Amino acid sequence: MALNVLGSQLQPCCFAPKTGYFRDGFCKTTQEDTGTHIICAIMTSEFLNFTKSKGNDLSTPIPHWQFPGLKAGDKWCLCISRWLEALKYNVAPPVLLSACQEKALDYVTLDVLKQYDFVEN
Repeated sequence: MALNVLGSQLQPCCFAPKTGYFRDGFCKTTQEDTGTHIICAIMTSEFLNFTKSKGNDLSTPIPHWQFPGLKAGDKWCLCISRWLEALKYNVAPPVLLSACQEKALDYVTLDVLKQYDFVEN
């Protein structure tokens, strides 16, 4: 059973569109996942523009991969390195702690993640 950064069972990030390295809706990783897609983030316009400027365009649809393109408000499993880079540039998107794999704590403290915690109503 995969755990989240809070120490409980990892919750799904998003099923529409299906996200995660395994495209199963969960932000979990394996050794083959060189991007380490373990951060469940809620997209913002600022972040989408930032990641596009870095060569990873998440907003443009890619139909042959069944990827609709993301918009502000969508949830998506991000690579830990991209989220940390966005943090450095003050454009890190909010995260769902319950859907971020515990491996994220190898890269960033829970206190930092809590500052970006998105609380759903």
